[in-house]
Amino acid sequence: MQAGMFFYIMLEVIIGVCCCLGNMLVILALRTSKCMKQPTFCLIVSLAVADFMVGCVTIPMAVVVAVGLETSFYGCLFLSCVVILFTVVSVLCLVAIAVDRFLRVYIPLRYKRTVTQRHSWLVVAACWIVAVPLSFTPMLGWHNPQTSSAAENSSFVCKFIDVIPMSYLVYFNFFLCTLIPLFIMTALYGCVFYTIRGNLREKPGNGFLRQSQKHMQKERDLAGSLALVLALFALSWFPLHIMNCIDYFQGETCVPLAGIYAGIILSHGNSAVNPVVYAFRIQKIKTAYLELWKQLTVCMKDKGSQTSQTTDNSSNTNSASKNG
Repeated sequence: MQAGMFFYIMLEVIIGVCCCLGNMLVILALRTSKCMKQPTFCLIVSLAVADFMVGCVTIPMAVVVAVGLETSFYGCLFLSCVVILFTVVSVLCLVAIAVDRFLRVYIPLRYKRTVTQRHSWLVVAACWIVAVPLSFTPMLGWHNPQTSSAAENSSFVCKFIDVIPMSYLVYFNFFLCTLIPLFIMTALYGCVFYTIRGNLREKPGNGFLRQSQKHMQKERDLAGSLALVLALFALSWFPLHIMNCIDYFQGETCVPLAGIYAGIILSHGNSAVNPVVYAFRIQKIKTAYLELWKQLTVCMKDKGSQTSQTTDNSSNTNSASKNG
């Protein structure tokens, strides 16, 4: 194994462990807190699940594809589509969160009646269901036919770029499934911040208006944190997509392989960064972290006291039997 490939695999393993541990903490913390009653945090949990799956499924499969496992053509195609799947889920969850923030600001009085917890879970289910056909489009025929015919007559070494056509990655995965949603989300957050800014400029003449402005300040802080998550997603994924565009439109491999691997690592690292952003930027999630930590501390103390009590009882029994 080359030194560069070994370094790439080690980085992927570290990022995968961080993805699993960090996002599992997010899921457990929000699941045991009161935040889950709010639709926004249901969507954040869905995004955390997608990031968790990046760590425990996407990264191992990406490593397998990078190493070059000998498999069938359609087996390699399936693995490559799974690598794409959770990225598409993340994009759809980010769109749902942006729409939720938009509705929260534009229909504040009707928001709780319109956007319920049940509706948010239906949206989560829709995100995951829609992501499957979008990600597995290459399985339906949009793959490299030359590689498919060549694989029928010889052993096939699985490589991502050998089975997934660059046209799919550029036109479908980047332009349609990433770039257009990012433009939509940017417009939604722009409208949210513009509306909040206008409301905060009004002079608080009575108690109701002052209370409304406090509410808008909280909405601004939460929207700012979620917009930061969106910005980090774009910064993490754009380098890889831009390199794919360069290779596709130039008609030859212009980007070095080391650059591609660096872009892949950066894109996977986004899933490990999100839990850190939640902890430092979103107060309710930070509080949920602390509550979970207190519960774990209490459980550990209880187990420690039970263990010491059992030890004391057994020692007392032994001493009593000796005296007898």
